[in-house]
Amino acid sequence: MSPRLQVSAHRPGSYPTLAEALLDAADGDTVVLAAGDHPGELDLRGRSLVLEADPAAAPAVGEGTAETAAEGAVRLVGSGYEATVRVRGGRLTLRGLVLVAGEGHVVDAADAELVLEGCRLEATDGAGVRATDRTRLTMTGCAVTGGAQGLVVEDGGGTVVGTTITGSADDGVVLRLGADPELRDCVVSGSGGRGVYLYQSARPTLVSCEVTDSGSTGIAVASGSTAVLQRCAVRGTGGVGIDFAAGTAGRVEGCRTERTAEPGVQVDPDADVTVVQATPAAAAGVGAAGSGGGDPARVEELLAELDAMVGLDGVKAEVRSTIDEIQVNEWRRSAGLAVGGASHHLVFAGAPGTGKTTVGRIYGQLLAALGALPGGPLKEVSRRDLVGQYIGHTAEKTAAVFDEAAGGVVFLDEAYTLTRQAGGGGNDFGQEAVDMIVKLMEDRRDTLAVIAAGYTAEMVQFLEANPGLASRFVKTVEFANYGPEELTLIITRMISGGDYLLDDDAGPLLQEHFAGIQRGADFGNAREARKLFEKLRKVQSQRLRQLGERPTVAQLQTITADDVRVAVSS
Repeated sequence: MSPRLQVSAHRPGSYPTLAEALLDAADGDTVVLAAGDHPGELDLRGRSLVLEADPAAAPAVGEGTAETAAEGAVRLVGSGYEATVRVRGGRLTLRGLVLVAGEGHVVDAADAELVLEGCRLEATDGAGVRATDRTRLTMTGCAVTGGAQGLVVEDGGGTVVGTTITGSADDGVVLRLGADPELRDCVVSGSGGRGVYLYQSARPTLVSCEVTDSGSTGIAVASGSTAVLQRCAVRGTGGVGIDFAAGTAGRVEGCRTERTAEPGVQVDPDADVTVVQATPAAAAGVGAAGSGGGDPARVEELLAELDAMVGLDGVKAEVRSTIDEIQVNEWRRSAGLAVGGASHHLVFAGAPGTGKTTVGRIYGQLLAALGALPGGPLKEVSRRDLVGQYIGHTAEKTAAVFDEAAGGVVFLDEAYTLTRQAGGGGNDFGQEAVDMIVKLMEDRRDTLAVIAAGYTAEMVQFLEANPGLASRFVKTVEFANYGPEELTLIITRMISGGDYLLDDDAGPLLQEHFAGIQRGADFGNAREARKLFEKLRKVQSQRLRQLGERPTVAQLQTITADDVRVAVSS
């Protein structure tokens, strides 16, 4: 394991400043920064280092996705015209940091390997990330806000995954001079110019990306560039959605354009572009192609996955009926028939451990496979991810969560906690979050789904917190507690999935245990099965250690009836 150099002005034995730690750091070292502001304008040449936030600090972004930086985060702050972090050669990893620019770029890398994980980059006049001269960029779960451009890659490549780029004054993403990165599950929104601009023989691939609210063209391909666009969504642009100029090439597959200038996809007659399964608006140059971009095979695959879940017969029926209605609406839309305003928001009510998150993930993927949503992540959040510490902070945090989930699902766990004031005092901003959620659910009903989950009685109170909240949800899906037979089947699957075998006489003991277990309001259902499985593994391990010899393969696999008796009695 590489050495870890701690930087903290208050912790004994640590380096008081980042500059001093960098003087002593050797290639391969990790520099761990305590919460607070650290001076930027770092100039790293030929170094191989990791700079990461102390695990105790507040996250720069939510779990792999963008979120407004909270108080207590680790910030590298620039102040002048130089980049906050300048890299020339070598390999630099930045992890969990908030990087704030002065008037230069936030991160400027040339001829280097640059890795950004879970970072938030706040630009002003320069670019958020500028990667040039054969730089290989790996960027995962980051957020870039402001600046002239969010991301600039020239003569370089790599991968950018799960990253949001918002509020660029000019173009959001600029790729040129043969740049060939892959952008996957990214969101580019609110650019003053083009959302994504490719020129001078750029050759990128964009998969499941969303470009929204750009002042000009959503995705512009020019000057000999070649672009592969798969399952992307372009919405609300000042110009056409996707534009291929003369001399360009590429493929547009399963992409959607909405609320853009006509046509949605524009291809010059002198461009070599294949359009497959585009929306009906994709008519210029190649004519309309496809019928809505749905994937029937994927729909059936996901429904089979839903059916394979233990129990939940009522839930499965409710989800199937919702999906049936959405499917018919998509068919009507592709046939040019009228379709009423559709909302995909649901309430999942019931006890914990009943599969609500898993069903939510399948539901979001079904919406994408039907073409009702562009496809995006399931962003699971709770009160702490939405509620801020001062007036206006909550609305900002809540909007950021919806940005992160663009194209997918916001899964709001224990939603009713937003309407309960901590300690009964004032200055609780949960209601502000609820009001913002209501607005965003309406504004973005075509681009994402919201699932509010929690106990049945408490969810009724939650829906009464705002006059417009209940009307935003299509229906409430009730998740019942699992019965003894279902819990036994769940733990049996866990046992076989862990490469264990259950003695024939052990199964009835498990069912007897679940039949007699106390079921209070907080009964965990499948979580109880998981806890018992972990106990069984420990009990078996203790038994095998006492054999005095190496167990056989059969002994390593077998969980006995005695193991069950010991586990359920502890």
